[in-house]
Amino acid sequence: MRGCQKGGDVSEPRRQELLRRLPSVDELLRSGLVRPWLERLPRRLVVGAVRRVLDRTRRTILRAPESELVSDGELDAHLERELERALREVGSYRLRPVINATGVVLHTGLGRAPLARVALQNIGRVASGYCSLEVDLDTGSRGRRTGIVRDLLCELTGAESATVVNNNAAATLITLATLAAGKEVIVSRGELIEIGGSFRLPEIMAASGARLREVGTTNKTRLADYEGAIGPETGALLKVHTSNYRILGFTEAVPLEQLVRLGRRHNLPVVDDIGSGALLDLSRFGLTGEPVASHSVRSGADLVLFSGDKLLGGPQAGIIVGRKAWIEKIERHPLARAFRVGKLTLAALEATLRLYMDEEQALREVPALRMISEPDTVVRARAERLRRFLGGVDGLEWVELAQDTAYVGGGAVPAQGLLTWTVRVRAKSLPEDGLAARLRTGDPSVLARVQDGCVIFDARTLNDSEVELVAEAVKLALQPRADAP
Repeated sequence: MRGCQKGGDVSEPRRQELLRRLPSVDELLRSGLVRPWLERLPRRLVVGAVRRVLDRTRRTILRAPESELVSDGELDAHLERELERALREVGSYRLRPVINATGVVLHTGLGRAPLARVALQNIGRVASGYCSLEVDLDTGSRGRRTGIVRDLLCELTGAESATVVNNNAAATLITLATLAAGKEVIVSRGELIEIGGSFRLPEIMAASGARLREVGTTNKTRLADYEGAIGPETGALLKVHTSNYRILGFTEAVPLEQLVRLGRRHNLPVVDDIGSGALLDLSRFGLTGEPVASHSVRSGADLVLFSGDKLLGGPQAGIIVGRKAWIEKIERHPLARAFRVGKLTLAALEATLRLYMDEEQALREVPALRMISEPDTVVRARAERLRRFLGGVDGLEWVELAQDTAYVGGGAVPAQGLLTWTVRVRAKSLPEDGLAARLRTGDPSVLARVQDGCVIFDARTLNDSEVELVAEAVKLALQPRADAP
């Protein structure tokens, strides 16, 4: 609430006069502004929004300095603006679709991997009624829900068995709790990762009941370091892919194959946490160093852990593949019920995994893989199409096509980019931050990059159907709005 008055402090009578002028909840509910919302929304939501606006306004009148108070003539207009904003907010879902024009394929803030069309269809088919989640329809007996995707995961990775939990942090925790609760787990000091959201490997290990035994140094760990740490208290050997950072220069790490041989000699299980969960080798697209689940299984790891919503391109899940005996123990652990996934996750995961049975089909139909593998010429054509649309939008000072770098994101291949094409724009009378904010809060919501004084739309993370939507969003964002940034 911004004021027009200047000079000394506002007297108590002045504040009391503003408070007396505030309408009641019932008065506002009968007003022409609020009444139409009662026809569209539950009364409880509308009443709650009205009360919050009145409470905020009342607190401001009582506590705010004079410079932040409205004048007598501004109070009604202020209430109208605040009510309109509050009612629009309660009338909309908080979780909204967003067009990703950032150039980050696996954008954690935007939900990571978008799902394939067949995955969405399978969710709808399963969610619309009852389903065979834990019933074997052939025998009529109770089945295991993870059996729905077990055969697919075994076929794709070469593992003896597989199970699924709700994310890869849960996969790590339940694996360590099963294999090594009360014992030591040996891991290289250079692999004690932290991933966003307070995920730190030492803390996950402590929560599992296992004890961390770190070996080597940050940049160099040798096989002898692992062997020297093995003793009666050792429960497992753990290798962790440093998915969101790289140590370069004077470095040394123990290959998985050597660690497996060491584990066999001492009868210790070896766990390989590969993080991002690639099922295909992405090196042909210029992305190197990202482990593939089937390679880890072939190298002899007893258990391989990875995410479902990163490079795999499916729903959020933690996937564990490996030796049947260990998988069975994990599924019997008390945490298995706490970490289990629901029918919607399994429906999306099953449909996504089925696409991988034909590698070329997966590259075409799994959105994350399509964005990573799409030829530069296709990305450029999409960017040029967007530039043509934006070239006809009033209010833009200039529009240009530019080559740039996109990133996989989601903690995968952090040091390697993807060649991309972008469209950069600058508005005539709106700063770049203001334009980006309007795009972000518009309908549809568009998230773009802001850099070097312009707003940047990256065509690699757009699909063809979104090009015209972005152009229309820019057109709407440039229209004058008194209450917008």
